[in-house]
Amino acid sequence: MSPFIRIGIADDHPMLREGVANTLRKRADFQVVEQGANAEDARDIAQKVRPDVMLMDVNMPGDVFAVVRFISTQLPNVKVLMLTVSESEDDAFLALEAGARGYVLKGVSGPELVMAIRSVAKGETYVTPELANKLLSNSKKHEAETHRFDLTHREEEVIREVSNGLTNREVASKLSISEKTVKHHMGCVMQKLHARNRVEAVTALRHYREREAIERLHIGTGKTQIDARGDS
Repeated sequence: MSPFIRIGIADDHPMLREGVANTLRKRADFQVVEQGANAEDARDIAQKVRPDVMLMDVNMPGDVFAVVRFISTQLPNVKVLMLTVSESEDDAFLALEAGARGYVLKGVSGPELVMAIRSVAKGETYVTPELANKLLSNSKKHEAETHRFDLTHREEEVIREVSNGLTNREVASKLSISEKTVKHHMGCVMQKLHARNRVEAVTALRHYREREAIERLHIGTGKTQIDARGDS
């Protein structure tokens, strides 16, 4: 096992990117292995270099969330940590739903960024406390609207592929089942999600997953705050 936490950085602002890299290089257990300027760079770094943590900006050229999803599903040992100026709840939800393990705002102190990286490297979730509190607060407002959906493994597979834009025939081919079976599972999914069509089903499931992500953050944030007090 490497004694270092190997870090990749993708940000389209060169000065800021280099500033972050210089801050991290001062830590004896950190190693900045590669840098990039857009979403595709982040994907390439993750594939070729396999850093322990991939720092990514939300607002940079390319389909950032698609790359986050690719890394989280295809390269599970590479943990994604978003480092951004965006306080948008939608951006935070989309990043977490795509598989990011952390969401930190630029301007964060050096020690807190270090804490976030170490937490994410260990497989924990870390979100800037102020933003986490905001997300949790808004989540509670909609708690009454949140449903628990008990989908089977096959139903999960089908709706995941449908959410990726595949037709019933394409889903059937990918999962090696009949198109009739796909239609049956989609019917069950729509019934459980109280959806009238495929679009409503995908949207409802996405909102539910966002709520799950925020509930997990509540636990992760609590741990982070305890760790922070312990370091002071």
